[in-house]
Amino acid sequence: MRPAKLAIVGGGPSAFYVASRLLSLLPHGDPSSPFLRVHMFDRVWAPHGLVRYGVAPDHPEVKASSLRVLSHSVLITPTTLQNCTHKFDATALDPRFRFFGNVNIDCDGLLPVPSALSIPISSLFSNYTHLLFATGCPLPAFHPAIPPSRYCTPAISFVHWYTRHPSKPLPPALDSFTHLTLIGNGNVSLDIARILLTNPSVLEKYDLPEQVLDVLFRSAIRHVSIIGRRGPLQAAFTNKELRELMNLPEAAMVPIDPSVLAPPDGTTLTRQQRRTLELLQKGSQKAYGTTSKSWSLEFYRSPTSLSSPSLASPTDMSQLTLAHTRVDPATGRAVLTGETSTLFTSVVVTSLGFRAEPTALFLDPSVNHLRTHAGRILFADGAAVPNVYASGWAANGAKGVLASTMMDAYAVADTILSDITPGKERIQSTAASEYSSNEKSPGLVLNPRPHPEDPPKEVAQGIKDGTVIQYEDWKAVDAEETRRGEIRGKERERMSWEDAKAFLTARGRV
Repeated sequence: MRPAKLAIVGGGPSAFYVASRLLSLLPHGDPSSPFLRVHMFDRVWAPHGLVRYGVAPDHPEVKASSLRVLSHSVLITPTTLQNCTHKFDATALDPRFRFFGNVNIDCDGLLPVPSALSIPISSLFSNYTHLLFATGCPLPAFHPAIPPSRYCTPAISFVHWYTRHPSKPLPPALDSFTHLTLIGNGNVSLDIARILLTNPSVLEKYDLPEQVLDVLFRSAIRHVSIIGRRGPLQAAFTNKELRELMNLPEAAMVPIDPSVLAPPDGTTLTRQQRRTLELLQKGSQKAYGTTSKSWSLEFYRSPTSLSSPSLASPTDMSQLTLAHTRVDPATGRAVLTGETSTLFTSVVVTSLGFRAEPTALFLDPSVNHLRTHAGRILFADGAAVPNVYASGWAANGAKGVLASTMMDAYAVADTILSDITPGKERIQSTAASEYSSNEKSPGLVLNPRPHPEDPPKEVAQGIKDGTVIQYEDWKAVDAEETRRGEIRGKERERMSWEDAKAFLTARGRV
C-alpha cells in the first residue's frame, strides 16, 4: 500500500471527527497500518470552528445551563462540549497529525480573514495524496427583500463580534439603537436577544471579551422584536431557549394575542408544541410594563421592505414593512394574506441560516453546498474526483446537530479508509471501484508520491515567520486565555490574533 497523506481544509468539529476516526482505525505503531499523515488547515488561527466561534457565551439560569452552537437546533451541554474539545486534543496529540491555523486555502470558496496566509489550492493537490473539504457553510443566507445595509446586518456578524472572530466584524452601534428587530426565530435569534436584554454586569463572569462588555454597558436597546413567518407551532427555537428568555429579570415579553396561540381545529400537538404553547400563554416571569426592557415574538409576519430613516422622521428609525401570513394546512408553508403592517426599528438583524460561497470549488448551486455522493466530491457530470472528499455542512448543507455531524464524519472517514486500504475490507463502505478515476482536469490530480511529512512550502515559511499557528501554540494560548479570565473572575478572556501573536512571540513560540 502506498503512503497516504491527507489534507483537511477546515478545523471545526467535522474535520476533527474525520481525523480522529482515521487515526483510531489505523493505530500508530501497528505494523498492519499503512503509513498515514493528516494535515489540517484552518483559515482562522484558533481551531474548533463553531465550538469556539458559535457558542453562546452566557448561561442566564444556572452555571450548568446548556451551551449553544450556531445552528437553529444544535444544543451542546457543558459536558458534551468539554468531551468534544478533549477528543480534539487527543487527536492533535497523535504524532501523525498536524494543525496549521491562520492559513486560507485560496479556492474561491473560503473567505480569507485579514491576518491569514493565503495559499493556492494547487499547493494541496501537489503536496497530498488525499483531500477533504470540511469548510462548512461560511456565509449567511439573506432575505431577498432586505439586503445587507447600514440598517440591516446578518446575525453571523453579531455572533462573530461577541466571540471575537478573526474576521473582525465591526461592533454594533448599540449606544445609538433603542429597538432591534431579528428576522428568524431560531435559537441564534433568541441568543442575541438574551444577550442584549441581560444586564452586562451579569454577563461579566462569562466568556465575553472586555471589548464586547464595554459596548453592552453603553447599549441603549430597550426592545427586541423577533419575527417569524409562520406560527408558534412551527417556531425554530427550542423551549429551553424560550424559557431562558422568559426568565430574564430585567426584560418582559409583550403578551401574545390568545388567538395566535390557539392551535387549528383537528391539530394533534407534539409534546414539544404543547409545552411551547403553555410557555407562551403563561408569559414571561416579569409582567410586561414592569421592566426597563422588553421583547416580543411576532408570528405570521414576513418582511417585504426596509426603508432608511427620513430626516423629517421624529423617531429617527427605519420602517420595516411586514406582510401578514398564514400557514397553508396542506403544505405547511407560509402564504400571504394580503395585509401588511409597519414596524419602526433602529436596526434589523437577519438570522436565516447559512450557505456556501457561490464561487466555491465543486459547488452545487441548486443546494448551496458541495457536489457529493457518499462523502466523495463529484465533477459536474456526476463522476467522482479521485481521492477528494467532503464532510459536515460543506457536504450536506447547514443542518443537523453535533451528533449527526459526528456520524457523517465517521462515514466519510470510512470511505477515505476504503481508498487508503483497498481490498483489506477493514471497513465496509461504498466500493471505490464504483467511482471513475476521472482525468478530466489535470489541475485537480493529487500527487501520489508527495514528501511524506512536509506541509506546502508556503506553510513551512509561514511557521518560520510566525504567521501560521500549530496546535501546541493554540494550547499555550488556550491556557493563557483561561489564566487571564481567572484574574477577572470569568471563564476566559479571549485574545485577538494580535494579542495571541504577541504572547507567542514573547514565549519564543513564533
